[in-house]
Amino acid sequence: MRYLRAETQYVSFFLLSLFVLLMDQATKYLILNNLRLHEEIPVTSFFNIVYARNTGSAFGMFKELGNPFFIAVALLAIIFVIILLIKDEHNRGGFSLILGGAAGNLADRISHGYVIDFLDIHLGRHHWPAFNVADSALTAGVFLLLLRVVFPLKRSPRRPQD
Repeated sequence: MRYLRAETQYVSFFLLSLFVLLMDQATKYLILNNLRLHEEIPVTSFFNIVYARNTGSAFGMFKELGNPFFIAVALLAIIFVIILLIKDEHNRGGFSLILGGAAGNLADRISHGYVIDFLDIHLGRHHWPAFNVADSALTAGVFLLLLRVVFPLKRSPRRPQD
């Protein structure tokens, strides 16, 4: 019985990853079909929707490594995160966000050869590099994991098995 409970916990966290992936791909689909490359739609004085392509890693770095490299790294990272999600019951929320985000950007690299970014935060003419839902989920997942490091769970003493 205990095994079934653990298995259903995995399912809910994998569903969270799937939700992140679907939201990421849906928003990118809207951008691809409604904006031209580099077109901007001002939303507020500090936020735009923009269609940008990222062939590198975070902040567009390491473009020269090429798409196959980033696909391989993403696949390895996804495998590693799935293992951690299954084994580390206290950090499944963070790992599921990371998994969904990594899968979203991997889907872009496989289908387009680049990652679609569209969220543009700026202060005057100073723009943060554009990002997307997958990047946001990755960041939130890493933040949750860091919170666990800074504020570890207090473990209760183990009870004897029934």
